[in-house]
Amino acid sequence: MAEALAQFAKEQRPQSEPAQPRIAVLVPCFNEEAAVASVVADFRQALPAAEIYVYDNNSSDRTRAVALQAGAEVRSERRQGKGHVVRRMFADIEADIYVLVDGDATYDAASAPRMIGALMDDRLDMVVGLRVDRAEAAYRPGHRAGNRMLTRFLSTMFGQEFRDILSGYRVFSRRFVKTFPVLSDGFEIETELSVHALELALPVAEIETPYFARPEGSFSKLNTWRDGLRILGTILKLYRSEKPLRFFTIIACGLALLSIGLAFPVIVTYVEQGVVPRLPTAVLSMGLMILSVLSVSSGLVLDTVTRGRREMKLLAWLSQPAANRG
Repeated sequence: MAEALAQFAKEQRPQSEPAQPRIAVLVPCFNEEAAVASVVADFRQALPAAEIYVYDNNSSDRTRAVALQAGAEVRSERRQGKGHVVRRMFADIEADIYVLVDGDATYDAASAPRMIGALMDDRLDMVVGLRVDRAEAAYRPGHRAGNRMLTRFLSTMFGQEFRDILSGYRVFSRRFVKTFPVLSDGFEIETELSVHALELALPVAEIETPYFARPEGSFSKLNTWRDGLRILGTILKLYRSEKPLRFFTIIACGLALLSIGLAFPVIVTYVEQGVVPRLPTAVLSMGLMILSVLSVSSGLVLDTVTRGRREMKLLAWLSQPAANRG
């Protein structure tokens, strides 16, 4: 009888509410004294339960003091570059959902709950804030053109499409953050995040968010040409490492065409006259064809290595629980 009463009491006991996910807002900053307080305040209002972390990257102004005064937890990363900061943040912070946003007050904090909702409802691993201008000065013309060019180039290279690969406003699941090997040092980190998701075919989405001009006194650290070339170089490096067979086959085709072009007149002369008058050209042509074959062979070997590395990344990703509402 006592056991029956105990069982009845257990069944009647109200079920505990599912634990709310821990949300961390990560704000990398370099000389953002004029904007960081607004960023902290806006995200505190949009996500009252979130922990807000500002990582100062050797700022020479009062960024650190202003962020502390605004109520954020402030930490430092001494190695200069956004990639170094993101690597440190992903390694140090423990949470279930991560919101990564620049500290320049150009992104809309009110969109964060909608992005988190999409991540959890659709069991995604990354949601990218697709920037929609709210001011003419939000985008410099060079940045806008560079972003479009690099986005199209990435889509061509990897066969899938992001509409804004350089957005600094993203929401991640824990399993994305804890299994993402950050290799970039600077602003090319956004490209690396996008390529990682594309290569592993991770569930991702883009959600339109307002994009505003920087507040007065805040200046962009992005150099259109220097950083654009670095991002383009990063795409090529990632293409070489993630799709080596295609990369080296393209090189092999170029070498083979050059070899054939050099060899054609030599062969014609030999057929017509029975002699090889341009021996150095024939030797060069043969050497280029050998290099072409070696290039394809290298691609085949590296493709096998890449497949094994991709399998390890997927196994590490699968070892982490998916984001959901419990």
